[in-house]
Amino acid sequence: MTDLSPAGRKQALRAEAFARREALDRDWRRSAADLIAQHALAAPELEDVHPVGGYWPIRSEADPRPLMEALIARGQTIALSQIRHPHLSWREWRPGDVLVHGGFGVSEPGPDAPEVFPKALLVPLAAFDRRGGRLGYGKGHFDRSIADLSSHHPVIAIGLAYAVQEIEEVPREPHDRLLDLIVTEAGIIRPQ
Repeated sequence: MTDLSPAGRKQALRAEAFARREALDRDWRRSAADLIAQHALAAPELEDVHPVGGYWPIRSEADPRPLMEALIARGQTIALSQIRHPHLSWREWRPGDVLVHGGFGVSEPGPDAPEVFPKALLVPLAAFDRRGGRLGYGKGHFDRSIADLSSHHPVIAIGLAYAVQEIEEVPREPHDRLLDLIVTEAGIIRPQ
């Protein structure tokens, strides 16, 4: 029997999305990361925002490092997520900083890195839709982080993805947070 609940549909969509993402050629993904960085740097929503929260890529995720390095080069502060399940904290990061092995196989700053509270988040995802729906990994870390940070100040949530990760509709649950922008190698999508 097929699980038709939002959670069950998400699980099936997540498996399909990961398969599409994993099928992309590694060299192509590297080139796509550079294009994603170029598009994101041109977005007025990301100009002069301090700090910007990012993530260290795992598996075949869209690699945010070219974008994060370019943001630092233009004078913006970058923080990386640090998993403190069920929440994330954000620690300042600069290229060359030593990272430690964190939860879920993620590299993250050590506990001595200064904690910051991002005003924009670069968000990894499995799939997205044009309404700003995001299918993550199912643990809710980024949804909680967007909600927590938004309770203190406005936060711009920017999904980084490959165009093949777009689906017609991401099933939504009450805890899900919408993305303000989605940036792919093909350009910027501003949800309606």
